[in-house]
Amino acid sequence: MSDTLRACVRSSLAPRAISLLALFACSTPDGVRATDDFFCERNAHTLPVAQTSTGKLLSTPLNAREDNVITITAPEALPLTVTVSPKRPIQPVPSSDGADYLKTIPGFALIRNGGTNGDPVFRGMFGSRLRMLVDGGEMLGACSSRMDAPSAYISPESFDVMTLIKGPQTVLWGPSASAGTLRFERVRPHFDSQRMTLHSNTLAGSSNRLDQSIDATFGNPFGYLRLIGNVSRAGNYLDGNGQRIHSGWRKWNSDLAFGFTPSTDMLIEVTVGRGDGYAHYAGRGMDGTRFRRESIGGRLEQNAIGDVLESIEIQGWYHYADHVMDNYGRRTTYPGVSAIGNWAPMRSNVDRLTLGGRGIGTWQWHNMQLQGGADLQVNQHQKNIGGNWQEDAHFRDGGIFAEAKWRFRAADSLIGGMRLEHTVAQYNAARGVERRSETYPTSFIRLEHRAETLPLMTYAGVGISERFPDYWELITLKSGRDSGQDAFHRLKREKTVQLDLGAHLQLEQLNGWISAYVGQVKDFILFRYDVPCPNANRAENIDARILGGEAGLGYRFNDHWRLESSLAWAFGENQDTRQPLPQIPPFEGQLALIWGKGAWSATGLWRLVAAQHNVSLNEGNVVGKDFSRSAGFSVLSANLTWQAATKINISAGVDNLFNRSYSEHLNLAGNREFGYSSDVPLVEPGRTLWARAGIAF
Repeated sequence: MSDTLRACVRSSLAPRAISLLALFACSTPDGVRATDDFFCERNAHTLPVAQTSTGKLLSTPLNAREDNVITITAPEALPLTVTVSPKRPIQPVPSSDGADYLKTIPGFALIRNGGTNGDPVFRGMFGSRLRMLVDGGEMLGACSSRMDAPSAYISPESFDVMTLIKGPQTVLWGPSASAGTLRFERVRPHFDSQRMTLHSNTLAGSSNRLDQSIDATFGNPFGYLRLIGNVSRAGNYLDGNGQRIHSGWRKWNSDLAFGFTPSTDMLIEVTVGRGDGYAHYAGRGMDGTRFRRESIGGRLEQNAIGDVLESIEIQGWYHYADHVMDNYGRRTTYPGVSAIGNWAPMRSNVDRLTLGGRGIGTWQWHNMQLQGGADLQVNQHQKNIGGNWQEDAHFRDGGIFAEAKWRFRAADSLIGGMRLEHTVAQYNAARGVERRSETYPTSFIRLEHRAETLPLMTYAGVGISERFPDYWELITLKSGRDSGQDAFHRLKREKTVQLDLGAHLQLEQLNGWISAYVGQVKDFILFRYDVPCPNANRAENIDARILGGEAGLGYRFNDHWRLESSLAWAFGENQDTRQPLPQIPPFEGQLALIWGKGAWSATGLWRLVAAQHNVSLNEGNVVGKDFSRSAGFSVLSANLTWQAATKINISAGVDNLFNRSYSEHLNLAGNREFGYSSDVPLVEPGRTLWARAGIAF
């Protein structure tokens, strides 16, 4: 298997496609019937889309008119679900990667590396606790310290819809993710005649920021060809003190999708894509000098099959990441490097190959809908040592699942699901090949109620999930203070039991929503940074308690003015020591005042972040640790938008209007090559100006 995969990695895209098609397993449709389950939030910042009975997005008009610059993202449209369109402009300055985009959603935070490619954190949970999918498949990074987190390979504007499912409240999308499941999707276009659609924009900003993207689709009733490309670059930014931070980047992506639609209810689609780039990291000992991505996907959808069996979908994916990092390619001319006494050139080249497939059928009986299927994913990690590729880790995940929805009264629904997962992990250690094989369950149940006299939706759900340790936890670290056993054998699966509660009220002028959770995590995987070398950064299992939530409130004063706000809070406790869990973001609020009249609109956004004193020094995750308490801060930003024509949108803005000097709590300590000590965080960008022009027809 190893030799076959390695040959596949080195070959061209054409034979890779053939290999992938041979590995197709099954995928998951969510049904095709439009339903009133979708709350059509008047102020929600999403493109108009069709919605199915389980939340699947059927189509997005690519020529949809762009709305005002977005400052507060949409509330939950379905219970525990947030859906937004990454093609819409946002503030702060439009994002360069998936993590940068996610930090605009209440509950998300970002561990900053430099100017791009940070690592997302949701509700204080990190890594594989937050599952991230690209058109149904998973794109995994290769760096042992997550310099290329999965979100680094995602260009948000290349996708039509981003959907977040909070907590362990679904079993449809692969191995359990206790914090949430993220899906970046390109939605199937529909053509009733021969025509073309185009979505393109250009952004320019401070620090030589320049983004360009194009998304063009040519189609007719029998098929379509979609071409997507983008380039993004920026120089090293200035912080609020006027100090230049080593943070520049350049990245590009190109994707092609060919769809064949022999009927309105059938789709056969093949996609291919490539990308690459580099990124400067002031918070790391090395920079990322290569982020090469290659992707191939395919799917077969058949809808409207019969009265009981509604639809079936088969999907497969191939993702390959080739990552290079070094401390000289992007740093040789940077002031201060030559003054480092023990500096020596370092370079590392790693890659990861991921193959997978999934499939599902959707059945409907009167007031009950059932979705059931199976999925399989294989990924292989390699290191390039002296020009020779050596496989160090191999993972295989397979699962069978079923999820049902029963509307037992007009206003009440019961949703539940079960999943059985089998994971095999192989570690090619110097002492020989080591292997783990485990089978474990996941389940959830949720009650949803819609009031008869008010536009009010409430829900309560309990999820029970187990998470197998990931590559970063199993392979890259040592654990156990006394045994000397490595993490591959010692670390146990995380077991989470979580209660989720929430409500959503929608009135003509007032809308509000709240989403709260409380959970118990047995065998939570914690990283300790205070263990002496050579066994540094050890990981161990503890028991933890987590709780928190997000809330939003919006009020429309009249046709021209509205106010929007959101709050997010998370708390975690190590129950073994009665100390806080590390890497928990502080309490945060956002307040936006929005004005619009005719073709013009303007927004002022005030972000307020509290101090974080609940820290656990020298503990954290594979990327970062708690190294100090953090101070609170507030930042004011503003933007102005002009709808120059029906298909042309022009906007401009300023982030951090008063040029505040501040640092986020979740942060990497700056690398000493740039004048930082080990306990000084990176400072965020100072005043940033930007302008964006977009066209859609």
